[in-house]
Amino acid sequence: MEGQHLPTEIISYILGYLHVTDRREASLVCKSWYEASQEHQFQKNVTFKFPLSTSSLDFIRALARRPCCGLIISHLDGSSLSRQVLVEVGVHLGPHLESLALPGSSITESSLLGLLPHLTGLQKLDLQGLDSLFMSGAFLSREEHRQQVQHALRNLQELDLSDLRYLSDLSFNRLTSCTPKLCQLSLAGCHIAFEFDPYRGCPVGSGSSALVSLRNILSLLQKQASTLRRLDLSRTSITPESLRSIAQVPGLCLEELSLHGCKELTDYSMEILCKQQNALKTLDLSACTELTSRTVLAVATELKDLQLLTLSQDWKITDKGLAELMALHCLRALDLSECLHVIGVDLVKGLSSPQPRAQLETLSLRNCTYIRDAVIYSLTQLLGSNLKKLDLTSCVYLTDLSVRAIATYLPALVVLRLGWCKEISDWGLLGMVEPTKDCEPRDKEPPSLPFQEKPRLVTDEDLGTFKEQEGASLLALRGLQELDLSACSKLTDTSITQVLRFPELRHLSLSMLPEISDESLVSVAYHCCSLTSLALSHCPQISDQGMARALPLLRRLQHLYLACCDAITNETLSIISLHCDRLRTLDVSMCKDITVHQVDHLQSRLPFLEKVQCRFVNGADFTIIL
Repeated sequence: MEGQHLPTEIISYILGYLHVTDRREASLVCKSWYEASQEHQFQKNVTFKFPLSTSSLDFIRALARRPCCGLIISHLDGSSLSRQVLVEVGVHLGPHLESLALPGSSITESSLLGLLPHLTGLQKLDLQGLDSLFMSGAFLSREEHRQQVQHALRNLQELDLSDLRYLSDLSFNRLTSCTPKLCQLSLAGCHIAFEFDPYRGCPVGSGSSALVSLRNILSLLQKQASTLRRLDLSRTSITPESLRSIAQVPGLCLEELSLHGCKELTDYSMEILCKQQNALKTLDLSACTELTSRTVLAVATELKDLQLLTLSQDWKITDKGLAELMALHCLRALDLSECLHVIGVDLVKGLSSPQPRAQLETLSLRNCTYIRDAVIYSLTQLLGSNLKKLDLTSCVYLTDLSVRAIATYLPALVVLRLGWCKEISDWGLLGMVEPTKDCEPRDKEPPSLPFQEKPRLVTDEDLGTFKEQEGASLLALRGLQELDLSACSKLTDTSITQVLRFPELRHLSLSMLPEISDESLVSVAYHCCSLTSLALSHCPQISDQGMARALPLLRRLQHLYLACCDAITNETLSIISLHCDRLRTLDVSMCKDITVHQVDHLQSRLPFLEKVQCRFVNGADFTIIL
């Protein structure tokens, strides 16, 4: 324990090399280590999340010693305890509170208005789903309340009003009049009256509307055009005409716009948007199901500074325009998941251009079922060391060739998702070529194995060859932090025990791998000791014996999924209670030998356990959320 006598600066320097969860554990060693962990470099943008409880009061008082922080307090209601919690926040944190969110709560207007005047340093306010505040329509109706709130929120930058069913024009106007310097506004999921007069070419509606109207949204955008940069209108009924009106607001220069699930939008309205708001850096058009490749071409033509583009679930989009999109040299993230007609050839064409091109760091092709090995083989070579995250979930025709290409050409990969790629086998993970199989890509589409065909099993002689060679096995991805191999049903203990050796791996899914056993579980626990999330659902060979050997090695585990593991019994729950004191989520649904009584006992032993899924456990069917 000589380390506790070191100068605080030295201890802080050492703690800087630790992951945040490990640093939190180290701070409990002694007083000097705790003081070192409180250095300003570790306390930036710190947010504390906790549900309403009697212990909340003491915790809030303890936070008064901190220079600044954020709070997420859930399940507040109209009780005296809830009111007291909000009073304590105002008294002890007041001007030091930077952000506040109250998810899953149902508080009264008087409780919130009693708190807000104290929060003079607030920069982010999240009122998502708090219908109880706006149901009466009288929120901030008194002038003295508005003046107090306006003084407190004069520097507020982010306001989240998502999923409010009863937000009226009057309430919207009163609240936003108190926030003159907004940079970000979210109205996702709100009931908004997007009425437009086609004859006059302008929005209709008055200030007395029971719903917030397009007219008042436009009025706010005009007043705050100089500061507002991020707008979220996802899951609203916004029309093409309304979007054009927003895009043409004088002086408005958006950098981020989210329109997820706005199903009425058309290609023409997107063309107007791209021309008028050509400074956009982030654009989310996911689940806008009427959009086609015309929108992709408009984006590629007008949005030269675009960095992140989401087109997932835009089912009418094809490869057309993707080559031009790759000419956006600032583009860093592209999501094409569930774009069912994308085959990827134009992505390869665009990235092959000698001109400056996109340097993608994140690429999602999830559920793009036309993607084949030849495309992945080319993409991996073109993207190289830039790519950090790759999602190929449910690209069902990919084979071991793609896995070898990924391991060879993407050394900087941090996230790799290959769930439901059923053709991947031990050979691919080991970086070896199955005898009688061609290893080189062909000019034509590579052949794919039928789903029911099983590859030749790897023998001890084959493993000897693997250990001697320097092939491109998955081991080459040394920095991997997330790996999903769910439902890659041809994988066995042979590859899992030899290849899954990633000291930085935090999230691993091996669900629905019927051939893996306790041998794989123990090997993973030994070689991937940083895991915080482990999914083993539908793995019938995983047993209590494997858990007894593995869980003592997984001290950081927070989420464990064991649904439909028939060999798991109450003994595993006892092991969890002994070794998994950080556990927050547990799923033991349909484990026939687990009892509800033992689940209740486990909850009393683990202080951080928030959610237990135990559907059809011993005949029961319920979820416990603490």
